[in-house]
Amino acid sequence: MRILKAMTVIGCSVLTAAAGNANPVWMAPEDLAATFGGRSIAGEYENGDTFEETYAEDGSISYRDVRRASAGKWSIRAGTLCTIYDADPSGGCYRVRRASQNCFEFHFIARTEEQVETTPGKPDWTARGWLSNQPKTCVDGESV
Repeated sequence: MRILKAMTVIGCSVLTAAAGNANPVWMAPEDLAATFGGRSIAGEYENGDTFEETYAEDGSISYRDVRRASAGKWSIRAGTLCTIYDADPSGGCYRVRRASQNCFEFHFIARTEEQVETTPGKPDWTARGWLSNQPKTCVDGESV
């Protein structure tokens, strides 16, 4: 009977953990600021394209990939990390999930800071990134 009870507890724990992955836990605003403020990330999109982004302490941002380089500002609004670029409409606001120690998943929510506060969309996985000055802990092929 004890073995059956233990197996039931273990099974419930595994199911709870699996359900947790189906409903990502988003990083809190204070965690976003502490994690990304004054730091740079490297990242990749689903198609394998790579990028680099730097979030300066003063709220400015620089982005670079093989096709373009953009500058602008970053902010935290309505629980999201917003990257708004000067003269480049490709930025937006993202919910962020820590996938592992140094792996973050970015889920698009809105195109502008105003939109994220009024009519945010459903989170849509966009990219993953890691702090450039630490070893990457993302698992290839893993995404939400």
